[in-house]
Amino acid sequence: MTVHPSLEPYADAWTHSIEAISELVLPLTEGQWNLPTPCPGWSVRDIVSHIIGLECEQLGDPRPIHTLPRDLRHVVDEFTRYMEVQVDVRRHHTAPEMTSELEYTVIRRARQLRNEKRDPSTLVRGPLGDQVTLELATRLRAFDVWIHEQDLRAALGVPGNWDSPGAYVARDLMLAGLPKVVAKGAGAPPNSAVVLDVHGPLEFLRTVRVDATGHATLEQTPSLGPAVTLTMDWETYVRLAAGRVRARSVAGDRLKVEGDPELAEALLANFAVTP
Repeated sequence: MTVHPSLEPYADAWTHSIEAISELVLPLTEGQWNLPTPCPGWSVRDIVSHIIGLECEQLGDPRPIHTLPRDLRHVVDEFTRYMEVQVDVRRHHTAPEMTSELEYTVIRRARQLRNEKRDPSTLVRGPLGDQVTLELATRLRAFDVWIHEQDLRAALGVPGNWDSPGAYVARDLMLAGLPKVVAKGAGAPPNSAVVLDVHGPLEFLRTVRVDATGHATLEQTPSLGPAVTLTMDWETYVRLAAGRVRARSVAGDRLKVEGDPELAEALLANFAVTP
């Protein structure tokens, strides 16, 4: 890659994940394209359609003009309606149509990233048609394709890449949303702390401290006497933070909760940071 240094880690992570996705779906039978994934309401085909659609939007392609059916239960708001258009328009595409469009889109996007000369602060179209910086857009695409790579791996029974470059992008992006989960979502009291202890392919310990005004910050230093400590493996953290599972469905040996039970319950009820 010859992109700006601040874009390079995200471009590399995107490349790693998108190539893994291409390898995963290329040999699939028609029936496997219809397998359900952990992403609510979406099949393998739907996730690949979503990826193709958003990459095309990053390329500047016009969005398809398409009316959604009214019986899609997972379409509940403006965000999900926006995302569903690129999916539903491809819902009856065959396996060869899907793989060929994915391959062509990846080639175009890789070329775009490889030849990117714009400043990272340049405003570009974001996930909902809004304006975001090129750096944030590239970061979000790296995050999105890694999360969906894991959705596909779960659906197809092919685990892997839990510590790939995209995993680190996902970790940092999901952790950035943790202070809001603690202070706003769970309503942690002023002058309290919540500790997240994650083990596995990616290991880390983070503390969210809530100051006297109710403002929360993320720190790498441990806390003495935190209000709540959540201990879990990396895969469980990803599934919870990405809204793929609810805490009550996670096996007891994968999630350990210590401290204030009411605050812990509120934390886990609001743990997802993805839309």
